[in-house]
Amino acid sequence: MDELVLEGGFTEPVFGAQSTFRAVMDALANPGQAQALNSALEVPKGLAPELAAIALTLCDHDSAVWLDATIAENAADVAWLRFHTGAPLTTDPADAQFALMSRSAELPALERFALGTDEYPDRSATIILAVESLNGGDALMLRGPGIKGQLTIAPHGLPHDFVAQWTTNRELFPRGIDLLLVAGGQVIGLPRTTRISES
Repeated sequence: MDELVLEGGFTEPVFGAQSTFRAVMDALANPGQAQALNSALEVPKGLAPELAAIALTLCDHDSAVWLDATIAENAADVAWLRFHTGAPLTTDPADAQFALMSRSAELPALERFALGTDEYPDRSATIILAVESLNGGDALMLRGPGIKGQLTIAPHGLPHDFVAQWTTNRELFPRGIDLLLVAGGQVIGLPRTTRISES
């Protein structure tokens, strides 16, 4: 087996997973507020460490994962994810519990992912999207549960029609996807309950 597959992961697995899980939960409970991710891990050169940290923490043999083309076509990335998470990979976004995205340009329409059902809204996908930066982009205004009044974020690297897609996603509530934006060792959570508009 390729040595790269066997190496890497969190330097301290228990602490790394616990701290990353806490960061993700805090990010979803407090939409728009960046949370620091555990950075003490080794990953293949082509895989964003933020994506890897969350995959190691949330994905396992019971959770199907969809990868964008950039990750899926990198044998080292795929082998590392398979070995360290045990998660089955799917080529159909609608079958995935989690989606790992290294480039927003490759993000399919949100409606193509598992949206859950009215009876089982938890059977929807969580998308982890690596953006260029969590700052420096167009200003977006957030409202909803977990936000006092309103909050403005400006991630750089979102799809040009993101707000329109998110509005459609929000209207599906209690169905709909949840989104984690990652960059620079941090994560911002955008749960389906969050209302997003252009500032």
